[in-house]
Parts: sequence; structure tokens; C-alpha cells
Amino acid sequence: MSGADQLAAWGPLAAPALLALAGFAAGVLNAMAGGGSFLTFPALVFTGVPPIAANATSALAVSPGYLGSVWGFRPELAALDRRLLRREALVSAAGGLCGAGLLLVTPAQVFSGLVPWLLLFATVLFALGPTLVRWMAPAAGTGSGGDADAPAPPRLARWRTPGLLLVSVYGGYFNGGLGILLMALYTLVGEARIHTANALKNFNSFVLSILSVVAFALAGAIVWPQAVLMMVCATAGGFAGARLARRLPASWVRALVIATGLLMSVAFFLRG
Repeated sequence: MSGADQLAAWGPLAAPALLALAGFAAGVLNAMAGGGSFLTFPALVFTGVPPIAANATSALAVSPGYLGSVWGFRPELAALDRRLLRREALVSAAGGLCGAGLLLVTPAQVFSGLVPWLLLFATVLFALGPTLVRWMAPAAGTGSGGDADAPAPPRLARWRTPGLLLVSVYGGYFNGGLGILLMALYTLVGEARIHTANALKNFNSFVLSILSVVAFALAGAIVWPQAVLMMVCATAGGFAGARLARRLPASWVRALVIATGLLMSVAFFLRG
């Protein structure tokens, strides 16, 4: 018996309840660590949505949750340079559109085989990120202007924009694990403030997700009733998750990101 048949046996409200719960939990998880689509995508498939449509619908379902979490992280974003935010928004938008276009013209099976390896690689990078940054950063006192107390930027900082473009293409193609990849990227390019990295992760995820789902909608790949229900729940979950993440110690948030990445990697390896 398929998942949809099992839910039908439980009653007419079973499927909507499952989708609502998955949407809210995905919003919380995306705000804190990323990986919410690993809840929404399986829930959609379990309720009978075909995999390709489930992938596109899941991307739409979690995108408003990023808006809720961006709102929750507005103090961190307000402290950043507006030129930096505009530049990263443009890069994320371009990458998201490219990734969505790739999904619509190439077989998803080809890329899905790489997903568990990419997730595992990104999780290891995030876990080792602070050590790598300290190892690769030039010694203090070598920065510009002769300020002996100001450390120079880490050597990987110049890869911030091209790295964001590549991750955004991935996010537009397959949203699963996008938060892990963005957190790994910001750690490696020298963003030591984990709550600021979390805010940037949510901001760029929202931008690229909106552009990619527009492409999916124009292609007719979205199942709208399920998408609307999960969007509302994911938005509420994103705001709740952002508030919780800002109150937790940074070490707890980092541990949650690593644990989430490992669990998602194992799940995809088991799926084959």
C-alpha cells in the first residue's frame, strides 16, 4: 500500500495535517540550520505527488519560511553593508535562475546521485570551517593600513562571490541541503559570527528560492493546493525558528547544523 493510500485510510484530514506539520517543521529547521526541504519533499511524495512536481512544490513551500526567518534576523542584517547585501542578492538571483533552468531541461536522476556526497562534503567543511579559517588567515598585523591590531582578511575571502554563485545554482536545481552549503561557505570565507552567517544564509536562500520557483511556476511544475498550505506553515515556522536560533548558544546552533547535515547525508545514501 502506498503512502497516499495509507493516509486515505486514516481519514480525509490526514494528508493536509501531515503537509502542514512538515511545512512548519521545515520552516523552523531552515531558520536554524537548513535542510527543511528534506521534510517537505518526502511528505509531498508520501501524499502522492510525483517526485519532479514534489521537488518544485517543495521549493515553493519553503521559500516564504526564509522570509519569516529573514525578518527574525533583521538586527543582524541591518548591521551589514547595504552594498554587500545588494551584490549577494543579485548573485543569488542569477544562480537560482540558472539552477531552475537546469532542473527543467536535464534528468533529475543524474544530479540526485551526487546529492549525498555534496551534503556530506558541505557538512565536513562546516565542521572544520573555523579551524581552516584560522589556519589560512594571514597573521595579525599584516592587514592594510599598518594597523597592528587588525587581522588581514582570510585567504578564501575572494571566493565568497563565486562560491555563492555555485551554491545558488545548486539551490535553484535541488533545494535540499542549501542551508548547509551556505553555512559552510560563509564559515570558510571568514564569517566568524554564526548568527550573522545564519542571517545571510536565510536572506540569500529567500532570494534564490523566489526566482527559481517563478521559473517552476511558469513551467507548470507546481501543485498549488499543497504548496499554499505548506507555504503558510513554513512561514510561521521560519519566524519561530529564527527567534529560537538567536537565543541558543552559538555552539548549540553549530552542533545542530552538523547533526542535520550528517542525518541528511545518511538519509540520501540510504535512498540510493
